[in-house]
Order: sequence, then C-alpha cells, then structure tokens
Amino acid sequence: MSKEKGAWISLLFAGLLEIVWATTMKLSEGFTVLGPTLWTIVLLILSFGLLAKAFRTLPAGTGYAVFTGIGAVGTVIVGAFLFDEGLNGWKLILVTTLIVGIIGLKQVTGGEEA
Repeated sequence: MSKEKGAWISLLFAGLLEIVWATTMKLSEGFTVLGPTLWTIVLLILSFGLLAKAFRTLPAGTGYAVFTGIGAVGTVIVGAFLFDEGLNGWKLILVTTLIVGIIGLKQVTGGEEA
C-alpha cells in the first residue's frame, strides 16, 4: 500500500471516530455522565492520533477539511436518526454539498508536499 493511500485510510478512520466521539459527547450530557465522558476522551485521542498520522503525508488544509467534513456529515446523520434532530431538504442539500467537496478534495490532492 502506498504512503498516500495509507494516509487517506487513516484520515477516513479519524473522521469516522470523530462521528463516534461527537455522539458519545452528546450522550455525556455536558460531561456529567461518566461512561460516555470516558469514551469521548478515548475516542477523541484515537481520532486525533490518526489525523496526526495522516498529516505526515497529506496537506494539512486538505486533511483537516476532509476530517471535519466526514465528522460533520456523519454527525448530522447520526443526530437525525439517533437523537431525532430532524433532516429536512436544506440539510440534505448541504450535507450532499459537503460530500461532493470531500470527494473533490480527495481527487485533486495527490503528489503535493505536506
């Protein structure tokens, strides 16, 4: 596996972990519930560790944009289904725009210096 491909995989998992730690943070009720609070801390550390690993190879701006995009899209979807936060037409359009932007950044990033 190429170094760049490994960085993108690390970035993907970092973003997925961001969705999970954001969810456990919501469940922690402002860090007042111990179990979800501890999970939030552990998952946040793992997520940022993978992000840092991806930054060794990928440009920081691209990596961070993709990381936050994955987290934002996933957290909106989880919020809609797990916390009944709603998902209207505008949210769907804007989430789709984020997804297109993430894919676009992946496509135009390659061979750049980090």
